[in-house]
Amino acid sequence: MSAIAEQSNQESNTTGANSNEYLTFVLGEESYGIEILKVQEIRGYDAVTKIANTPSFIKGVVNLRGLIVPIVDLRIKFHLGKVEYNELTVVIILNLGGRVVGMVVDGVSDVMNLQSNQIRTVPEIVSSIDTKYITGLATVDEKMFILVDIEQLMNSQEMELIDAI
Repeated sequence: MSAIAEQSNQESNTTGANSNEYLTFVLGEESYGIEILKVQEIRGYDAVTKIANTPSFIKGVVNLRGLIVPIVDLRIKFHLGKVEYNELTVVIILNLGGRVVGMVVDGVSDVMNLQSNQIRTVPEIVSSIDTKYITGLATVDEKMFILVDIEQLMNSQEMELIDAI
């Protein structure tokens, strides 16, 4: 996947400074996007080794070519109801400033190039909804994508438990 990220970065440099590449994925009924440059690879969901006394959204760890990688299930983290693991369930391996973390999602959709004018700010709907990890909303072909600052989410205080693993 890193070769795809490099190619995408080169392509985005030729399409203008105001565009970014996003990997889109599905969680429940919603579509999300994260910066492609944060993605190291995409893998099928495999069994994980559970770690005692971790929050339910931290599924455990896997051995990725000699590197122990914590796996976070965003479906559980975002309280999306019943979580099922099937052949479409994938793990997106992220490289966040040298720290490697996996996140479980329902499926990966596409890589899309978004111009800055396609991204809208998140409206202040309800004060009880935490939108600090959402960088914007994008609509492409009448489908809305929630753009997530995945590095800020994974480095948040509640997710710092990952470092303890």
